[in-house]
Formats: sequence, structure tokens, C-alpha cells
Amino acid sequence: MARLTRAETQERNRAGVLAAAREEFAEHGFRDAKIDVIAERAELTRGAVYSNFPGKRALYFAVLAENAERAPVPPSTEPGRTAREALGAFARALVTRLPLATDEQYGAARLGVDLMPEVVADERIRRPFAQLMKLDAVLLGLALERLDPPRDPRGRMVRVAEAALTTLHGASQLAAAAPEFVEPFDVISVCEQLADLDLGDRWPPRPMAPDARFVDEPWSPPSCVDLLRGETVHPTGDGVVAVLGLHRLAAVEEAVRAAPPGSEVTAVLVTNDPHELMPLTRLMIADLRNGLRRAFPPSALPRLHVVCDGAGLLAAAAGAHAVSDATETAVRVKAGRIVVRAEGFGACHTAATADPTTARAAEPAAPHRTRNADSAP
Repeated sequence: MARLTRAETQERNRAGVLAAAREEFAEHGFRDAKIDVIAERAELTRGAVYSNFPGKRALYFAVLAENAERAPVPPSTEPGRTAREALGAFARALVTRLPLATDEQYGAARLGVDLMPEVVADERIRRPFAQLMKLDAVLLGLALERLDPPRDPRGRMVRVAEAALTTLHGASQLAAAAPEFVEPFDVISVCEQLADLDLGDRWPPRPMAPDARFVDEPWSPPSCVDLLRGETVHPTGDGVVAVLGLHRLAAVEEAVRAAPPGSEVTAVLVTNDPHELMPLTRLMIADLRNGLRRAFPPSALPRLHVVCDGAGLLAAAAGAHAVSDATETAVRVKAGRIVVRAEGFGACHTAATADPTTARAAEPAAPHRTRNADSAP
């Protein structure tokens, strides 16, 4: 039998730790789970567990993320044809996973009940979580708009999506704390009716954005996994690549709405705490993706790739070598070259709207001030 390489051994140990942790969390809950017991279950040392995960919470997030990403694709069903139908189907997909009063105190059905308490307990987790919720609302709102485009050119359905996610997450917490209280069919009905509300949601123009730098640089990105679709992509098409720290995720909406029609938009998510926050990011997007799969036709998915870049490889290809949770850097790609760069608050808007053809050949790096976002989604 051939000996495993170091990388293969590390991958096998990591998989063993995740499997053991899943059993321990299911049997005893997050708080009462013990790292020593997880190590024993995995037939590894305590140090081997910590060499793969910096702490119990990071391991818990990783278990939940892996479960969400491996959730089976649902059988072929009739997707929603209108925003109301799709929002109801989306709510139904999430409500059917709620813990029941008849469930045991612990077990697979209640594996995620400790997620929100862990988020609430730590400001370092709360702020990224808030932005991840914003990202989920943007993705859900964009999908709803593709089914029922707003009559107002600046109209959007992101606030409706926020209201639906608030309702569903609230129902999830109540189902964990008081399972007899939640009536799933009422929750679904409420979410359906949200689609018909006019919340006055309009996309405002951005009055000011950072200067664009017109450049001519190679664009050679590595292949990556689009978390929104669960498939490998190679983002080489014309469009915008936005490198966003976990405190700046909502900014991706500026790139999507302002980019020229047909442009490819890629959101590259980065953080200075990848071991703990990247699993949380994967979990949030995978949960949303699973709901979208059950409720929307593939054609309704937003024209956006979402990539977790824990190693920083895609960010480095875009020229963002030093990243943090506050990063907002964006580039415009055309014909396999980076032609525009922007950094700082509003960079997504600048990269999406700056016109590289206005840069004089004699002054390729001349700044361009971008002031308004006039493109409809």
C-alpha cells in the first residue's frame, strides 16, 4: 500500500476531525462538547485537532458549513414563476428544517441551534455576520427582481428580502427556544405576502466615489469555486472583480447594479481571520444557495460569482496582496487585461462605471472621477 503524502495525511486528519466533531456536537451540543473527546473519536491527539482548527467554535462553524455544502440537491420541482411564489417556496425550504418539539435535546436536527448564541457572544463575529446577512439579502433580492422586475428603473426588492430573512431567522430562533409556538405555515404565508409590499425601496446614486486608475495589466486568475452555484469557475470574462473584506460585503451591490449589461461580476471575499470566519461565510452562503435551488429557476440567479478566498490567491491576482476585513478593492477586466483599478470606500462603483476608453493614450494612469451610478440592474 502506497504511503500517503503529507498533504493527503493532513486532508485525511482534517476529515476525521470534522466527522468526530459532528458526532460530538450532535450528541452533546456545542457547549458541552469536548476537544479531548473529539480527538479521541478521531484517533488523533489534541494537538492534531488544534493544528487543523484554532478552537472549538471554528470547528463548529466548519462542521455546519460542510453539512450545508453537502446537503443533497432537491429533486426536480416546479420553481417559482413569480416573486411571490418563489419567496413562498424559499420560506418553505427553510421552515422544513426547523427543530420540532418532538426532537431530542441534541441530535442532527438541532445541530445548528448554538450558532446564533455564538454570533451574539462576540463582536468579532457579529459584525461580519451582519454583513453576511446583508449579502444574503442582496442575493435574494436580485433573484426576486429577475422574476418580477420593478416598474421603477431604480426599484429593487432587497428590503423585501431583508424582511423575509428577518422573519425566517426569527422563526428559527423561536423554534429552538419555544418549538410549540411557531406555526410553519403562517411563517410561509407571511413571507409570500411580503413580495407584494411596496417598501419604497429605491437604489440611490452614489454622489462620490474614489478615483479610477487606468492601467494595462495582465489578468491571470486561478480557478475558484463559485459558492452561489457550487461549481468551479474561471473568472476571465469582461467585467468587475471586487475584493471585499467581511466588513464591506454589501458594497458588491454597487458593482452588480452599475456594471454594463452582460458584464461578469465576481465578489472575492477575504478576511484577516480565515480559520474562523471563512467557515461561517461558507455556511451562510450555502444555506442561502440551498433555499434558492428549491425556489428559483436557474435563470433567476444573480449575474454574480461569490468566492471565498481564504488563501488570498484570487485577491493577489487582482493586485490586493494585503487584505483585511475592511478591504474594498475592485478592478475592471477587459479582453483578459486589467484596465481599471480602484481602492477604498466606493471602489466597486468606480470600477463598474469608469470608462477606460476615456483615458488618453499619452496618460494611461490619469485619474477619473466617477460621480453617478445610472445603470439599472
